[in-house]
Amino acid sequence: MPNYEGLIKKNDSALIIWDVQEVLVSRIFNKEEFLGKVANLISAARELDIPVLYTKITPLPERFESPLRKATGRAGFNPGEIQKEVYPKDSDVVINKNTPSIFVGTNFEMMMRNAGITTLLFAGISTEIGIESSARHAQNLGFLPVVIEDAVSSADQEAHDRSLKNMSRMMPVMKSDSLIKILKT
Repeated sequence: MPNYEGLIKKNDSALIIWDVQEVLVSRIFNKEEFLGKVANLISAARELDIPVLYTKITPLPERFESPLRKATGRAGFNPGEIQKEVYPKDSDVVINKNTPSIFVGTNFEMMMRNAGITTLLFAGISTEIGIESSARHAQNLGFLPVVIEDAVSSADQEAHDRSLKNMSRMMPVMKSDSLIKILKT
């Protein structure tokens, strides 16, 4: 595994808490461990003055949903509020989104560039859908995506494991304790 320590710096990082919403949390395979790791990451980020941004699935009005989402029965899916154990504080940013990429249909890229943020730390649900889509998109746009392997999850553990393996070939995938240690140096 490459040594990413020199690339990851707290001053140009942001923590992305991806879709940690009630219905999605209720379906994951490692709920308690996941919530503990995510809460610990959020606490460390706030302590280190690293911006914390949450994404929230926000359905489009039925008429404006994509034909594919309608055909698969996902049109209008609303997974509820952000999980109370990791709920945002006033200093955090919540980004409403409609796609599995944080960059499509939002001002996220502009916000990161305006703030001089080049490293995106990803935690949340689902590893093989929104996390992987956004991490790959981030890398394609010149950001350094870091996937926090014990702070991402899915309802499908096999897909989660496969996604982590795929991403580890292209970008940093590391445990939360290792990441926090790097950020504190």
